[in-house]
Amino acid sequence: MKIIFVRHGHPDYRKDCLTEIGHLHGKAVALRLRDEKIDKICSSSCGRARETAEHIAKYHSLPVETFDFMREIGWGSIDGTELFKNGHPWLTIDDMIEKGENLGAPDFATGARFSNNKTIFDIERVANGFDEWLFSLGYKREGNYYRVLRKNDDCIVMASHGGSSSAALARMFSLPFPLMTAIIRPDYTAVTVVALEGEEGKLTIPHFELVNDTKHIRNIEAEKYYGK
Repeated sequence: MKIIFVRHGHPDYRKDCLTEIGHLHGKAVALRLRDEKIDKICSSSCGRARETAEHIAKYHSLPVETFDFMREIGWGSIDGTELFKNGHPWLTIDDMIEKGENLGAPDFATGARFSNNKTIFDIERVANGFDEWLFSLGYKREGNYYRVLRKNDDCIVMASHGGSSSAALARMFSLPFPLMTAIIRPDYTAVTVVALEGEEGKLTIPHFELVNDTKHIRNIEAEKYYGK
């Protein structure tokens, strides 16, 4: 099985939809994936991700299946204190790097930077929902690996977000969220391809075939739209 993760195009976050240039991004990634043999097109239930998926779906005559568990993660303090009242994961990760902190700490969720942050609940929501989805496709989570319950040769598009896709990938590869967030910094409509293979009844681990590729939007100027 192959999963093609696609981040949404340039968004209007307030309206939760794509901007004019976001639709150009969506058309560009759809054209890029036009000749792929795609069996399913899935999306976060957020509007900006769904609209991106709809551009892809037009070339494949497939419906878009939406999933709440892939909605973007939230960010902010649980108890309303100043810590994590504002900001987002990538700012925190950059600050951790600047201070020489360990991004790969397995107990990151109990550390000072995350223990009071509501994003922990959203990371768990993505991880649990993603495992349930993979189980429905024939891959059962066991420890750090997946047992192949049945052969699945589907190629599936998952249109989502920078944060939720990082959380899903962190779960698949059994890596701490901060580390995966630092490694994967997807631009608009970035394409990341993950393959799950193996014999029925045996354990397997996913592997990357492509990571954060945006060659399809290199000629689309977006700077003037940023911040709007």
